[in-house]
Amino acid sequence: MSLYDKIFKPVTYTLPNGKSVIKKRSRGPVIAIALLAMAILSVKITGFDMALLVKRIDQFFVILGEMFPPDLTYMSKVWQPLFDTIKMSLLGSVIGSVVAIPFAMLASTNIIPNKAVVAVVRLFLSIVRTLPTLVSALIATYIFGLGTLAGTTAIAIFSFAYIAKITYEEIETVDMGPFEAMEAMGATKVRAFITSVIPQVMPTYLSQCLFNFEGNVRYAAILGYVGAGGIGLIFNEKIAWREYPSVGMIIVALFVTVFVIESISRAARKRLV
Repeated sequence: MSLYDKIFKPVTYTLPNGKSVIKKRSRGPVIAIALLAMAILSVKITGFDMALLVKRIDQFFVILGEMFPPDLTYMSKVWQPLFDTIKMSLLGSVIGSVVAIPFAMLASTNIIPNKAVVAVVRLFLSIVRTLPTLVSALIATYIFGLGTLAGTTAIAIFSFAYIAKITYEEIETVDMGPFEAMEAMGATKVRAFITSVIPQVMPTYLSQCLFNFEGNVRYAAILGYVGAGGIGLIFNEKIAWREYPSVGMIIVALFVTVFVIESISRAARKRLV
């Protein structure tokens, strides 16, 4: 038997009762070879140089050493941008999560029998999801100008696409008995959805919204690079001026903020799920 047959061809086993069972070969070797080939191709295309990485990695720790100890006197200028970051993250998360609900309903095959409608809505959500948050923020700054409104808009767009996808996948796993019973009693599809489906998906939906908010606080920190407001503005400014002690203070403040928000969110999610 050749190596090709050993790896790819199925194996036939004969059971004691005389029946034959065909067992397919594992696709693991094929997947491993494909991943290795793509990794090698990626190294060649990107020009990745491990020797250069090893040689220059110490510079990372040099810059990190200049950030600490942080400049505590700079904290007075960090508070307002930090609050702006939290505010636009919270508002953007809420707006995006609420707007996502009707689209999640339209994208659910067990709620909407029209396949064309489902396909169009899912395609729209996929297109929105592929748009990077930084690009959304950049476009928003051209429309609304520099400031937190642009950042809030970008976060709302990302939250909308993320929550809509998670929610419609969750909707497709619910028990449809109550929904069908409501429709049989003469309720509209929207009324039946609100009454019978939403209570089933609400704990998971709220849990995902909290998780999304956690991530948005971190993402919002870099939106200042395109003028979308928040702590990213001063972060970008201090890095550009090589004022690393101030950068260290910003990082510490952001770390503490994200840690507190994640701790509260984690405790809330445990009660929901």
